[in-house]
Amino acid sequence: MQGEEEELSVSIAHIVQKLKGTALHCQLEKEARGSLFNPDIKLETLKEDIKDFLKASGWEKKLQNAVYRELSVLPAPCHPAAPAEHIKEPLAYMRRAQASWEKRVLKSLNSMCTELNIPLARKRPADEQKELLNKWNEMGTDEPDLSLFRPVYAPKDFLEREFFSELSLNTGQLGVDDSTPVPPALWSRTAELFENEHFQLGKKVLAEHDSAAAQQYVRQGCPTALRADLWALILNISEHPEDILYYEQLKSNVIQHDLLSDSLIYKDVKLTASNDDYYFVFEDYLYQVLLCFSRDTSVLEHFAYNSASPPKSYIRGKLGLEEFAVHYPPNGVIPFHGFSMYVAPLCFLYHEPARLYQVFREMYVRYFFRLHSISSHISGIMSLCLLFETLLQTHLPQVFYHLREIGAQPLRISFKWMVRGFSGYLATDQLLLLWDRILGYNSLEILAVLAAAVFAFRAMNLMEVTSLAAAEAVLADISTLKVMPLLQIFLFAVVT
Repeated sequence: MQGEEEELSVSIAHIVQKLKGTALHCQLEKEARGSLFNPDIKLETLKEDIKDFLKASGWEKKLQNAVYRELSVLPAPCHPAAPAEHIKEPLAYMRRAQASWEKRVLKSLNSMCTELNIPLARKRPADEQKELLNKWNEMGTDEPDLSLFRPVYAPKDFLEREFFSELSLNTGQLGVDDSTPVPPALWSRTAELFENEHFQLGKKVLAEHDSAAAQQYVRQGCPTALRADLWALILNISEHPEDILYYEQLKSNVIQHDLLSDSLIYKDVKLTASNDDYYFVFEDYLYQVLLCFSRDTSVLEHFAYNSASPPKSYIRGKLGLEEFAVHYPPNGVIPFHGFSMYVAPLCFLYHEPARLYQVFREMYVRYFFRLHSISSHISGIMSLCLLFETLLQTHLPQVFYHLREIGAQPLRISFKWMVRGFSGYLATDQLLLLWDRILGYNSLEILAVLAAAVFAFRAMNLMEVTSLAAAEAVLADISTLKVMPLLQIFLFAVVT
């Protein structure tokens, strides 16, 4: 009991420390002071009266959502006496693997810098700043010579079902119960009733401004009209003027300084989203968000619970001297091949660049970073690989061993799906239904389950192939698949 109380007090202290100095903390303090002039506030009951005032004015709910966000994002804090590195990653061999991977990535970046004879960063000349500012909303029309640039790395270089009870066959799901090709009259009425009731419930959840309730709600899927607001509520995204100002400051930094990583971003967008039938129209948005993201030093905070460490660059001639070291890029995240596909689907939901940026940044520091760093976390890419192979070996042993025998390792095919969160592989409406569940369960495990479900769906075809190339051809196009029926059948019709 005493241990639990100690752990709780450590958690409370941690969250209080995180919230101190934030805009919310300042606003709460201001509201509390202002309430002292309220005639309903009595000195003898000051504490309780201020609490009641904050509750009635909606500030209590905002504080609750902020606390819930911290609990969702950060790991359970360790005892203060625990070694610092164990907070990020408790397994020593995982820490060594991540460190080795980081060295490889940095070597690739530095080699390109040397080969092309260009600096990692430079101040843009005034005329170049002016030109970039003028074409900020039309960056997709620019055609810089990127032929000599290469992605720093690509996914190929990086090579329990009760948890999903709300996805059961007996529970209504958007993505299933609202979309049946030619339903019987009774089914049609049932589907319409579910869709209408779920929509009305979603409106109530939004009206309550409760992040936890919104997270529970989206486990059954988001109505299209409510998805943007529900995701923002779950991620505790605010709409304060200072957030827009912060985005503009990042934009100004892009205008003033040129980074080598900018070319990596341009190259990635050109190679991926620009060639995608769903996302090519968002090319300008992708440049804006990703270029600003690379300059955002607040992203560095996630390295407190990320097994990775942000790369450093040294001022010329000061190599190895820590006082002359800076993080590079400023956000500590080196973009890789396919990185822009984390942003692309969000462009369907958010059309204001500042809000789009906020949502992407929060999605990244909560989820996406785990897909390209080595750790033992249950939502980390290593755990997802293990879960995928375990599901396949347990429930589709014939397929698993047949593919192994012909040299078509299943993970070689599914890995790229999981690293990208299936972005670019599924139709956008299906991808958004999948990401609903990532947010709803606050976990990436659903990616491994879907990957196994895809193999189950194509099992008969896979049993007939005789080579890796043939297996890849069978699974080359999964854009026509429906996510929710696949998941439900695999979880509750096959697995159980």
